[in-house]
Amino acid sequence: MSTPLSINPDLSPPPPLSTSSSASSSVPRTLFSLRISNICAPRAKPICRIRSKSHSLLSERPNSGRLKRSSISASDMTITEFRDEEEDPPPLLESEISSKPRRIVLFVEPSPFAYVSGYKNRFQNFIRYLREMGDEVMVVTTHEGVPQEFYGAKLIGSRSFPCPLYQKVPLSLALSPRIISEVARFKPDIIHASSPGIMVFGALIIAKLLCVPLVMSYHTHVPVYIPRYTFSWLVKPMWLVIKFLHRAADLTLVPSAALRKELEAARVTAANKIRLWNKGVDSESFHPQYRCHEMRLRLSNGEPEKPLIVHVGRLGVEKSLDLLKRVMDQLPEARIAFIGDGPYRGDLENLFSGMPAVFTGMLGGEELSQAYASGDVFVMPSESETLGLVVLEAMSSGLPVVAARAGGLIDIIPEDQEGKTGFCFIPGDVDDCVSKLKPLLHNRELRETIGKSAREEMEKYDWRAATKTIRNEQYNAAIWFWRKKRAQLLRPFQWLFRRAFQAPEVNY
Repeated sequence: MSTPLSINPDLSPPPPLSTSSSASSSVPRTLFSLRISNICAPRAKPICRIRSKSHSLLSERPNSGRLKRSSISASDMTITEFRDEEEDPPPLLESEISSKPRRIVLFVEPSPFAYVSGYKNRFQNFIRYLREMGDEVMVVTTHEGVPQEFYGAKLIGSRSFPCPLYQKVPLSLALSPRIISEVARFKPDIIHASSPGIMVFGALIIAKLLCVPLVMSYHTHVPVYIPRYTFSWLVKPMWLVIKFLHRAADLTLVPSAALRKELEAARVTAANKIRLWNKGVDSESFHPQYRCHEMRLRLSNGEPEKPLIVHVGRLGVEKSLDLLKRVMDQLPEARIAFIGDGPYRGDLENLFSGMPAVFTGMLGGEELSQAYASGDVFVMPSESETLGLVVLEAMSSGLPVVAARAGGLIDIIPEDQEGKTGFCFIPGDVDDCVSKLKPLLHNRELRETIGKSAREEMEKYDWRAATKTIRNEQYNAAIWFWRKKRAQLLRPFQWLFRRAFQAPEVNY
């Protein structure tokens, strides 16, 4: 009778790399490979793989991307070589800690409670649903505008200073004795930091001091911004900083598949350590039902019968908003409304001086929902979006979108959905942008058809599901990689210990 082989839960492999929110894990059903407990050094070829002929260690559940444990007979195993870990990501095993409450520390810079940016809704919803799932959460962020708590999460403000090149962005290292002691007393199971920035260095140091797994989520593609704000020669050093940070982390999360491919191409870290943070949208707050005649009067400057183009977002020079001036020159019958604020607002107002353009400044709550739903078309000319949450919100509001075919926007309106849920134009091409806008502005039936399809598409995405994936799969993967790295670091000491205290041979 064969003896079953047990699995060490501490070395249970992490979830496999998934290409999209809907992609399921692909696992061979006839032969399955189990990594042996000897752990190889990074990028080294592992020694061997144990392969089963008749039973699988992991069997796939029907109609599910999850996997369950089984047993394997030792007599059925053969040893075969296997590839580098980067080429063959470890399969998913449900960890015993996946359903237990965790203690999670988030380092977020700038504050998702005061600074308006693309990840504000992402982190606020993330905190909300982590708390709903029973986790204890502490948030360390820049000091300005930090409430005492958020959905029961403990918030700690760190003294900040303005970014030299972008005065409205507060930065903080978050390495004061007060913060270090607060985090240490919290006893986190995992630390999660937004990247890039200054605070991510503090999070890295604290994670290493406390021996805690570290996840970094990449939200701002700084190498694209650098040439617009400073010197182009700084791009290469910035890539080196990004590589240093993310190779020190146990897992990297990115908001879009396009950005993941770019980080993989730049070899920022191992490919199987770059995972997707699925998109989500609050489809209740952003809904066509918020269409409002009074808001349309405001956005169109008293001409609600005119075609109305809407743009929502931070007004920064990197957003390519100057292109919209040339677009509007070819659409004299249309009106445009800019909802949001930012360092480029003054220049943009001067650029649109004498034109039918309205600048509302910051809107929030129901006013923001009304602003989305009261327009005719949403336009996004930016080529630097890591995802483009405002595009998701516009589509959820039933607004057809015309966006640059670049960055994370490609994930929102892929080629097979173009003309169904929205349109993409060649980045920087005014004529192509106008050719996509005109039919929507002048054909109400087309506009309503595209808007309805966009709304139906957005109803598929949910922040709760995205948070659950990070919590139960990606965090488990980070913990697995961290345990593996820790075991690798201990191997030389274990070898020395065995050599120093080797038992003498006994001859009978």
